Order: sequence, then C-alpha cells, then structure tokens
Amino acid sequence: MPDTPAPERHPADSPYHRRLPIGQRLDASAVDGGPVPSIESMTMLPLDEMLVPELPRRGELDPGECGTCRVTEHTLWADEDWQVKSGFDETGLPFIGAIAPRAHVLLEDAPVELLAGLGPLMQRISEAVKLVPGVARCHFGRWNDGSAHLHLWALARPAGMMQGRGAMLAFWDEVLPPLEPELAETNNRIVAEALAAGGGRAFPAR
Repeated sequence: MPDTPAPERHPADSPYHRRLPIGQRLDASAVDGGPVPSIESMTMLPLDEMLVPELPRRGELDPGECGTCRVTEHTLWADEDWQVKSGFDETGLPFIGAIAPRAHVLLEDAPVELLAGLGPLMQRISEAVKLVPGVARCHFGRWNDGSAHLHLWALARPAGMMQGRGAMLAFWDEVLPPLEPELAETNNRIVAEALAAGGGRAFPAR
C-alpha cells in the first residue's frame, strides 16, 4: 500500500498568531532569576513559523503504533485501567514516572468512569514517590506532544531543593548528575511496591 502523502502545511493564522514576531529572537530576561532563581541567563532561538496542520503524534494515525498502551519492560505497576512506567532514560531526579491508561484514549475522549480513577491514583503515586529517600514532593505535569495517548508525568523533587520548585524541576532533571542504575532501580521498586500495596500489580525487576 503506498504511503499517504503528507498534507501541505502552511503558517497558522489566528488573531493570536498574527501578533507574533515570527523570526525574531525574543527577550528571555523575565526567565532569569524569577520567583525561583535557577537560571542566570538564557538566550532563546528565533521564533519559528508555526505551521499547520501539525505533524501527527505517535499512535495518532495508527493506534497499533502506540507503545503507551502496552505493558513493557518499563512498566513498574499496573491494574486493569492504568499503568506507571519508568526507566526510559537517565534521570537526575530521584524518580520520574509516566502515568497512562491502558486503553488508547485521549483526555478529550476518555470515558468519565476511567478519569474518575485518575485523582485517587495521583494521590497514591504522590504518597509512593515521597517514600523514596531524599524526596520532599511529587510534581505532576502533562504535555502530550509526543504521543496521541493520555499520559502524565510524576517527578520527584529532592528534599531541600528550593530551586526545583514548580516548572523548573523538569529542567533540573536534564542537568543534575544522572542516577546510578542500581539506585534508580531501588527507587522504582519502592514506588512500585507502595502502589501495589493499594491494589494492582508491581512488576518484577526489568
């Protein structure tokens, strides 16, 4: 079967887009310092043209290509509806986990009955992550720009790390020294077993 040609893309046009200084390098001084001082200086790339339609995300055209649905070697814990994965890449934080339903759904079309379980699960995950030695808080983030499947991220903020408050924590993950594999596995096991204590299954060492 021949590949479907990609649709022609064109600059997005809306009242918001028409006011943007496309091609210009914007002043990032508002990020320097800020309410949580972490960055001394930042230089933004010139603002790219915003083209539509956007390229499809993984699993958007063919749900069979979505790896988020499947239990994999990265799955720490799962029940009938949800799973938590970790260990995709090196992390500088004590723990990072991806939370996703096992059904191939988006936030916009997920059954209400499924979403009703997300709040209690986030509560359980937060409690489990804070059992990891050296963790003060569990942050949650949702971007969903890489996969056409509802997923959230759980990020552990180290105790005492005031520079890691709020959205800055995700940036610090990229620059902190990566965890040794043995320590990462120990922390993953703590989270998995804590979750399984409240139901579902903790998976064996990957």
